[in-house]
Amino acid sequence: MSDVTAHVAQTLLLAESSADSAGVSAANTAWMLFSAAAVLMMTPALAFFYGGMSRQKSVLNMMMMSFGSLMVVIMIYVGWGWSMSYGDQSIAGIVANPFQYFGLKDTIFAADGSIAIGPNGYATILDVGFQMTFAVIAVALISGALAERVKWASWLVFAGLWATFAYFPLAHMVWGGGLLSHAEGSVPAMMFGTDTVHGEVSAAVHPIDFAGGVVVHISAGTAALVLAYIVGHRNGFLRSPHRPHNIPLTMLGASLLWFGWAGFNGGSAFGATGLAALAWVNTAVAAAAATAGWLIVERVRDGHATSLGAASGVVAGLVTITPAAGDLTPVTSIAAGVIGGAVAALGVGIKYRFKFDDSLDVVGVHLMAGLWGTVAIGLFATDRGLFTGGGMYGLKLTVVQIVIAVVAMVFTAIVTAIIAYAIKAGLGWRIDREHEFNGIDFAQHGETAYDHAGADVR
Repeated sequence: MSDVTAHVAQTLLLAESSADSAGVSAANTAWMLFSAAAVLMMTPALAFFYGGMSRQKSVLNMMMMSFGSLMVVIMIYVGWGWSMSYGDQSIAGIVANPFQYFGLKDTIFAADGSIAIGPNGYATILDVGFQMTFAVIAVALISGALAERVKWASWLVFAGLWATFAYFPLAHMVWGGGLLSHAEGSVPAMMFGTDTVHGEVSAAVHPIDFAGGVVVHISAGTAALVLAYIVGHRNGFLRSPHRPHNIPLTMLGASLLWFGWAGFNGGSAFGATGLAALAWVNTAVAAAAATAGWLIVERVRDGHATSLGAASGVVAGLVTITPAAGDLTPVTSIAAGVIGGAVAALGVGIKYRFKFDDSLDVVGVHLMAGLWGTVAIGLFATDRGLFTGGGMYGLKLTVVQIVIAVVAMVFTAIVTAIIAYAIKAGLGWRIDREHEFNGIDFAQHGETAYDHAGADVR
């Protein structure tokens, strides 16, 4: 063995076993720091993705909606988001006490004044940061349904209210031991009973949402659908085309989202483990497969495969695999991804049939692919899916996955409608018709993206 090889082997061994007297894992800490940073980058990446799909006169406003989500949600997450999501003082299994860890009280430091370390060998404050980035991207995704027509101030108010009353409770219900989790008093436990494993009583059939198919994508897609109806469509919707102004920008955004999703799904293993590696590979595979699925639909339906379709297919695949990344194999990820891409490609046409202006296809990509990915777990989960040897357990798991998806949709729709109507009655959603025609960027932000002579800002 060469000196270099020996050094690398020794370094890897130390990384895998490094734990100081406080139980800190250097490997897990490094992986989660990277993952949190990668997921944080996804919201600016979404700004590129949505910005390129917008028209020239609205690209800055579209991007500012993502940056506004960063601004609002990060601050309120520190205030009460973490406590509402992961506090252990649950209120009817729906939400945790917002005051238990308000301002991250009793979260950062241990009793002896040192940094508090969680069960996975890294600081609890790092887990706060990681989960915070999920809340941000969930809110930002919704903005794609509202392009070119809403007041930025109204959007900021909505972002804070929706995160508080929709996202944080849903995170608690699914991931924080609430009604849609595997906990003893959860809906799945009521459906199929409980088991006792290592002294812990939990649902006999565990619901699975590995990285946020239900909590992030189904919730955001449902909110987008409700808002599209309540806010109303853009001027000229269904009468004149609203074409993307910069598809290369959209493809750049999709590429950065794909990179960031390595942390989104891989980080949801909560450590530098084999499960993280499996999630990473499944994520890459599903995105590639969904791109193929989307482009096949385009080729058959429209006669050609488009670059916008390729970018959208990548995102559809990432959405599809999000709830299932730790529970499929690369082969079943291909199957789930191809179907997810096709489902999303067909799903974006729903808005024309039912006449709601989901401007940038949040419903088609995130709701439809999120629903499919959540249900696909019941079909393809390794050794326990309906089609992978799970038998009756696979059938029960499929039913559980459908139930948690439907409950999440109903809950999110009701909360979103209440918030949306309250804002409509108070601040109002829509900008002036003239400002919408001339360009929301200048009307709302006093600037334009392209200040050169002869630019067509429409």
